[in-house]
Amino acid sequence: MKILILCTGNSCRSQMAHGFLQSFDKNIMVRSAGTEPASRVNPKAIKVMAEAGIDISHQIPKMVDQYLNDEWDFVITVCDHANETCPAFLGKVKHRLHMGFEDPSHMIGSDEFLWSEFRRVRDEIKETFHRFYNEHIKPQLS
Repeated sequence: MKILILCTGNSCRSQMAHGFLQSFDKNIMVRSAGTEPASRVNPKAIKVMAEAGIDISHQIPKMVDQYLNDEWDFVITVCDHANETCPAFLGKVKHRLHMGFEDPSHMIGSDEFLWSEFRRVRDEIKETFHRFYNEHIKPQLS
């Protein structure tokens, strides 16, 4: 099972989704990439994922171009911009899905508010991807 998760910067939402999905099953291959990758993973994303017991500190934002010729069981966009600008894959993609989440790195407010938004989005990603795993991935692996 091969899954690619796409976002614009590949620094926050797609990295969180990647971390959660890989934690549900080490036997599936999960990759994440961006249409305009950032220079590093967002430090707040790393911290809130560590609070959830998942280490994404070793992850590096990658350009989606390196995956365009590969075969994927699922290509999942997690932001509207990536969904709209997702390039055409030359390899075989069995399923293309969009699961949109707000970008906590674009929120404005107090430090307390920003941390609460990162945690809220993290929890939404966890719930959505856990449901996706149980409904679409796990049955295919049984």
